[in-house]
Amino acid sequence: MSAGSCSGSDHCITCADDGIAMTVVAVDEQRALALCADAVGARQSVETALVDPVAVGDRLLVHAGTAIAALLDDHEMAR
Repeated sequence: MSAGSCSGSDHCITCADDGIAMTVVAVDEQRALALCADAVGARQSVETALVDPVAVGDRLLVHAGTAIAALLDDHEMAR
């Protein structure tokens, strides 16, 4: 797949219509980054500037390495 291409069996990381729920396991506030884990424990560095502040244990919706929303747990939604 060439740069800028969104056709074929592969997809662009920036235009795929998916997000992954991840849990923050460590925070680097100075660089606006967090180490996050998905449901199976795979970890990745995530940019958090759009959802700051974040803390260990927070759940985030991550797309293309960027947290795009904070996810509420059932207790928070009941408020």
